[in-house]
Parts: sequence; structure tokens; C-alpha cells
Amino acid sequence: MKTTTEESVRTGEMSDKSKVNLDELTREMTLRICSSLEIKESLRSAFEYLKEQFPLNMLTVFIIDERLGAIRRIAHAFDDDTLAPDDIIPLPEGMAEKIDARNFSAPFVVNAEDDIFRILAPHLKLEGTSDLIVPLRVRGELLGGLALRTVGEGRYGIEQTALLGQIAEPFAIALANALAHEEVLRYQAVLLDDKRFLNRELHGGDADGIIGGNTGLRNVMEMVRQVAPLNSTVLILGETGTGKELIANAIHFSSPRRNGPFITVNCGALPENLIDSELFGHEKGAFTGAMAENRGRFERADGGTIFLDEVGELPLNAQVRLLRVMQNREVERVGGKRPIPVDIRVIAATHRNLQSMVAEGSFREDLWYRLSGFPIMVPPVRQRKEDVPALTRHFVTARSRDLGIGVPPSIAPGALQRLMEYDWPGNVRELENLVERELILHRGGPLTFSTILPGPEQKNMAPVADSGHSLYPLNLDEANAMHITEVIKLAKGKIDGPGGAAELLGINPSTLRSRLAKLGISYRRRGRKDKE
Repeated sequence: MKTTTEESVRTGEMSDKSKVNLDELTREMTLRICSSLEIKESLRSAFEYLKEQFPLNMLTVFIIDERLGAIRRIAHAFDDDTLAPDDIIPLPEGMAEKIDARNFSAPFVVNAEDDIFRILAPHLKLEGTSDLIVPLRVRGELLGGLALRTVGEGRYGIEQTALLGQIAEPFAIALANALAHEEVLRYQAVLLDDKRFLNRELHGGDADGIIGGNTGLRNVMEMVRQVAPLNSTVLILGETGTGKELIANAIHFSSPRRNGPFITVNCGALPENLIDSELFGHEKGAFTGAMAENRGRFERADGGTIFLDEVGELPLNAQVRLLRVMQNREVERVGGKRPIPVDIRVIAATHRNLQSMVAEGSFREDLWYRLSGFPIMVPPVRQRKEDVPALTRHFVTARSRDLGIGVPPSIAPGALQRLMEYDWPGNVRELENLVERELILHRGGPLTFSTILPGPEQKNMAPVADSGHSLYPLNLDEANAMHITEVIKLAKGKIDGPGGAAELLGINPSTLRSRLAKLGISYRRRGRKDKE
């Protein structure tokens, strides 16, 4: 039968639109498929020619995408009034195996009663159409297929299948090239994505020089030295702003994983509808807007450490998936069907009482046990005030550099003692913000930190203890600074003239200005409007 058909094709004895010269068809298809590097353009050109030779309303190149578990359309061309199937058609469970077992090799006309196509018929929109599929193979490997469709039933037969089998090769090569190009673009997107991600996530990466490591944090750093060489999960506990991320950084960069990635996740900052995608990744087409596959934070941390900051903020459904990752050391992307192994170390941190949350039912008990194998408590600043002077000097230097201040200003006598007496409810972060604000407001001279924070905690005079003694062991310079500041406020910023601060203090205005400069006290000169 096949030999007779081929002979009839060569002698031009076919009827209707199947009466085509095979050599001319092969040459024309090869030229049109090779006319463009973009398969969509070349397929359109082939479609325009083929529909003059065959009953044809739509031409499609497709593959069975194992990653998506779906039929995925690579390119198509069709008449405007033709109803095209979806770009991605999910396959029912076990269908990919059935298709693979069928080992399609020769062109065939689709039979809607076939076991495979009966199930796929509603998705492929087979009703009222004739469909012919040409399997596309390169070096014996099945890549996908070329599908022809026309309106009306029974319009394709053995003549068309035999003829189209002769032009499968140029379409197969075009499909192979398109898939190779797609893979290159995918890896390019992954690399660009990694570059953007690392630019956002990059840390200093230096475990040395933690301020207070030999004083207020010496116990914490001893625990870091003990656990860093191991692969144990670590839970860092402490109030907001105590520097938990810095401790996690120190663990990673003191560990054998130091050359691997250190990926930080602020669990409290992730929108709930994006948590799964951000943490575990998603496949292309997994949901509306998923235009490309995305590797989650766990995949990015492969070979290194993932730091889950504010882990207590994770919703329960994300806690379940996190527990599975920690138990099996593998992730499953949203929309994915295969587990992806990951070699990671997990460090978590929280300012919340997870045990209380377990009792309330808002945190999984089994996850709590997984995370709390080696807890490290970072003390608040009020419990390690001996670190305040070093922290202050560090932030003055660092923030001066960030603000473009060439020479960091000195710190006025007594100012550090004032800072040490404050309780710092916002911990290190509050101190850092205070230093930055002081530098912005700085107008010359040493930094006085004369106002620690606006609010009810701040007192204009040194607070007095029950014994009647000042809580601040003021030296003479500091006492002068506080007194002069109060007098300037009383004079509403006026230095000289009647009612000015110099007159109230009983000294020469130039002498007062000299003392202001020495003590690092800034003042606002009165303008013309103030004098009127």
C-alpha cells in the first residue's frame, strides 16, 4: 500500500489538492523552513504554501514537555476563523507514559475513538475537524510532532499521510534548533536572574570583626565557634534589632560552606500568595503570570546556607512544606512533578516566642523541634552596654562614609556615657539610626548626642535617682554643654544682644561661640523675621 501510494505521488496521479509533485514539495518546504531562524515565521511561510496543496486551516509544531507534564505548542499558524487549542494542555496522570509506549514514528490521521485521543479530545478541540500528525524525530529520538488541521471530518487519508511523511525531516531539524535556542535563552534568563538576585542579596561575607565578640557577645560567639563547623540547624533568638542576621552570617562564613551561597529570606516580608513560589520556585505556566520557570530560595542556596529570618511569620501551609524540605532535603516547585534535591544548611531566626505559638496552634510543633536543635540567644543592648561605645564609633565611621563625610567627626566628652545609660528598646538598629540622624544634623564640632530620641523617654535635665544623685556621672564639659544648651533654648536661639544666651550666661558673645564650637553644640542663628 505504501509503495503504491509513493509511486502515485511521483507520477502525479493523486486527486484534488493531494496532487502534488513530491520533489517540488520537499524543496519548497526546506526553503521555507530554513528561511528564518525564528520558527514561528518559517512555520507561517510553510503554512501559506501547504494550504494551497492540502485541505489546511491550522499548522502546529508541538512537544510533550516532561517538566510541565503537558503538551506544549512551540509555534503555530492558522486562519483567523480557526479555533486553536491552548498553548499548554496538561496531560492526565499516566498519559505521558501511554504516549511514550505507543512509540509514534509514522504519520497518522487522528482517530477520536483512540484511547489516547478520546481522553484528550475536549482539550484538543477535535470535534468537527480532521487532524493529521507527523511525528518529528532527530537521530531516532522523538522530539515532538507536526499537526495539520482542517475543518470538516474525514478530509485526510492515506495519500496525505504518505506525502507528509516525506517532509518530516526539515520540520524536525527546525524543531530541534528551536528547542536548543529556547534552552539557551532559558539558561541566559537564569544567569541574569541570578545576577540580579545576588546583587540584591550580597552580604559583606566577613565573620570577623563582630563588635562585642570579646565582651557582651563573647558567649554567643563561643556558641558560633562550636556549631559553625557542623551541619546542624541553628535557631537564633533575640529581640528585633539585636543583629541576628550578623550572627547567621558569622556561622556561615566560619563553616565549610563558606564558599557556597548565603541566601537570606525575610519570611515576614513575603506576600502570603507568593511565599511558595519565592521559597520553593515554580514551573513555567504553573499559574497566571508564570512566564518562565523560577528557582526558589532553597534551590539558590544549594551547596550553602539559607537564613530564614522571622520564621515565626510563616503561615501554616508554608510551615508544612518547610518541614518537608528539612526532612527530605528536596523541594518540589509549584506546578512541578519531580522533587529537586538540595544540599543546604538551615539557620532560622525569630523575635517571637515559638513555644507559645505552638501552644496557640499558630506554629507547628514538629517544625519547632526541627528548628530548635541548637538555639542561640542574642542578648539585647541593654544587657551588654559595654558594647555601646565600640558600636557607636563603628557606626560613626561607617555612616560618615555612606553620607560622603570625608573625616568622621569626633564624639564629645561624656556623650558615650549618656548613650550607655539609655536602655535602647530598638537595640543596635536604634543606635545605628541615631548615629545617622546625628551626622545629618551635625554642623561642626564633636558629636554630643544631646538628645537621644524624641519622645517621653527623653529628659532635658539629667534624671535623678531615688538617692538624689544624678544617674549620669557628668564631668565638667558635659555639665557645661547641657547648661548652655538649655540657656540657648530659653533665649530661642539668640546668642548676643538683649535677652541673648551670652547676656543670660554673663559672658561675652564671642566667648560663648568659642565654647559652643569646642563642645560641639550647634545653634540656629535668628533671621530677620525673628527679630521683627
